[in-house]
Amino acid sequence: MIGQTTSFVGHFDGRLGSNIRCCPYYKLVPVSNGCPYYCTYCYLAFVYRKYAPFIKININYDAMFRQIRRTLACSRSQVSFNMGEMLDSLALDHITNITTMLVPFFSGLSRAYLMLLTKSSNIENLLAVKPNDHTVVSWSLNAQQMIEQHELGTASLSERIDAAKLCQGHGYRIRFRIDPGILFPDWRAGYADLIQRALTTTRPENITLGMLRVLPGHLRLAAQAYGDRARKLCRNSLVSRASDGKLRYPPKERLEFYTFLIDVIRSFDRSISIGLCRETPEIWNALRNRCELNKCNCVIW
Repeated sequence: MIGQTTSFVGHFDGRLGSNIRCCPYYKLVPVSNGCPYYCTYCYLAFVYRKYAPFIKININYDAMFRQIRRTLACSRSQVSFNMGEMLDSLALDHITNITTMLVPFFSGLSRAYLMLLTKSSNIENLLAVKPNDHTVVSWSLNAQQMIEQHELGTASLSERIDAAKLCQGHGYRIRFRIDPGILFPDWRAGYADLIQRALTTTRPENITLGMLRVLPGHLRLAAQAYGDRARKLCRNSLVSRASDGKLRYPPKERLEFYTFLIDVIRSFDRSISIGLCRETPEIWNALRNRCELNKCNCVIW
């Protein structure tokens, strides 16, 4: 649906309860209500209470640019505008062409940064405009087995990595977000393969790690939409111990996963920054010498 909105920019203050760590940033939402992909664990599906591709493209872009400038004027520090929190930044870019407007726009703003996050390989528009240090392109990566089972409609792992390589070669800053990590029988081999393929092809400035986390009602909604595919995901031994109310793997399993991935990353790159996504103090404290607290996918430094 083509329409308008009065609110392109929203503020996330980083607060998710007393024991979840996250950094504040601004959400940029030119496309709302849904996504063309069919990820089993989709956060947006629960936000909008549906697994259906009813998508609204807001085209009153003059209002969007005014709101970005107004937000920046009210801040004395750097401002991150994350266009990957409430939508896939590039999934519909061949229709909206919005990156051809946003990338040049952010090049003229000294303290504003555009964060693009995607599971697609839809980069033609990015390659058609001049890159700048104020635009960061990040790919959400997963083991190919999990892409095939739980990220239907998205680009394959190889397609995402190839797109990242092309964007980096064009001059963009790139990052990776391995999230949500999902434990499956051969998860070590799957995620080691992901890291090997990514880090022998590209040099991202950051890799942020996260694991599967869902609200109980989200699991019920996914099961109604996807049946056995979702129920298979639900059979994981998830527990609720965090202040955001989400179900997660037990701390021991999360530490095992993160430690393994960090070891593999360090075997390829000793200096790349590694962050964690929305984790508890006990996990952060256990990995405090191996991850950087204020360097994660959604913020700029």
